[in-house]
Amino acid sequence: MYLRLAIASLSMCGATSSVALNTANIASSAMSPDCLEYRVTGICYWLLCTITGCSVETSIKVRHYVPDAVVSSYSNTGENPWTEVRAMSQPNSSARGGGDGTTNHDNENNLARFKNADVIGHPGGFVFSQFASASGYSCSGAGAAFAPYLLSTLDTLAWRYNVPEALYPEALIPGMREIGRRTSLNLWGNVYPRGGLLHQVDDYKAGAVVAQRAGDIVTRRGQPHVYQPLLASPADGYWPAGALVESDASTGKWQELTPALSNSCTVFPHGRTRVQARRGDYAWALWRPYACCQREGQTFLGSTDFM
Repeated sequence: MYLRLAIASLSMCGATSSVALNTANIASSAMSPDCLEYRVTGICYWLLCTITGCSVETSIKVRHYVPDAVVSSYSNTGENPWTEVRAMSQPNSSARGGGDGTTNHDNENNLARFKNADVIGHPGGFVFSQFASASGYSCSGAGAAFAPYLLSTLDTLAWRYNVPEALYPEALIPGMREIGRRTSLNLWGNVYPRGGLLHQVDDYKAGAVVAQRAGDIVTRRGQPHVYQPLLASPADGYWPAGALVESDASTGKWQELTPALSNSCTVFPHGRTRVQARRGDYAWALWRPYACCQREGQTFLGSTDFM
């Protein structure tokens, strides 16, 4: 909570640019039927009691994805491609610089790349709510508009020095928590250690791997990072999204916002056209699955899912 209170007031103070990613086009991108993936999945049962007696009522159980956050992955510290929130992640005494350890020569492909990452609540809540409600009853997500869930400039020890995750088994054993497969020659990178440094020739893939790392952190509790969990609590008739898992669309999927705005969602790795950002800055909307049903009584009795 302290992170949000300390920074949220700065959310509208950043520089603006007519060609950069902004709040208006992020909000409008939430109207994506492909990303929404609205489905009726079952029936919920409620016990309704009045002065005349009790009865069992039913309601439809639905499942769909919600754009919880915008995850930015960018090379130059202080230059989040989402212009209105740049003031949240300006350089500080422990996080001044950024960029890659290469001059873009092919013979230097073995050098490391570095990306900052910000996870900030998606600003399209109202637009999305109207859009999703057109399909029927809709579920709320965990994200709050403009709320900072992870700012890598405040997570210096873990993000820039991989402490303590450089010693985790996932970071040391090949094949654990990787995005893609070595056997198919489509390995984009490793999830651990979840910091800003990695070795990847393709800058788009590097940005995607760092975005996945940031999403992995915020969708879990108790991680050794400076962040706020992007998680909602289960309730009667409400089943929120859980931990994000790489390459598993049932846990979350990505909508590219910049450098090329997409109207559909996917997971990493993917075979779509990859546009390389000129300044190494990328952003995706993170969509996560939620299920819910409308309350029809005082007591929730359970639910039945369709096959």
